[in-house]
Amino acid sequence: MAAEKLTRDVLMGLEQYAKARTEFRRQVMAHKARRRAHLGEHATFIFEDQLTMRYQVQEMLRIGRIFEAAGIEAELSAYNPLIPDGDNWKATFHLEFDDPRQRAKRLMRLIGIEDRVWVRAGDDGERVYAIADEDLDRAARKKTCAVHFLRFQLDAHFVQALKGGASLAMGIDHPHYAEALEPVPAHLRESLLADLD
Repeated sequence: MAAEKLTRDVLMGLEQYAKARTEFRRQVMAHKARRRAHLGEHATFIFEDQLTMRYQVQEMLRIGRIFEAAGIEAELSAYNPLIPDGDNWKATFHLEFDDPRQRAKRLMRLIGIEDRVWVRAGDDGERVYAIADEDLDRAARKKTCAVHFLRFQLDAHFVQALKGGASLAMGIDHPHYAEALEPVPAHLRESLLADLD
């Protein structure tokens, strides 16, 4: 079910958040664990939703000590687009390399990887490729970024197949990084299914 976008009235004030933060963070980390996928050694996806974005906004307000309406609205405007709309999934895609020298070399080889991430409903379904970094300028880059924001726009056939019990798979088919998760774990499939109308 599509989550509503965040508004100021669902957020805690700074003092209230300071008191609730430890327990709230524990809940959110457990929730994120159910929405995380690893593809190979270096690719991790967190599928975002209203709760993960509420946590992100609360953390940004805390770090910036933001309490004025304009500042709060600016954070909401930045993070609300990452909440799924009922016919899509939105994910933060991390490329993780511990060694900084290796990271730079690998990111140069992985240009365009963000456009080669896919999901599929059922064994014979078509791959749906992610739309990456919609609001970022990606012209003339010499390497890919370590973090990307993805949207998987799903048609009615895909949603119907998944709701009808089809398995869910995801993968990357870049020439220098090819991995697949077929099928995705049941807890992730169940969590993602709840995002759809």
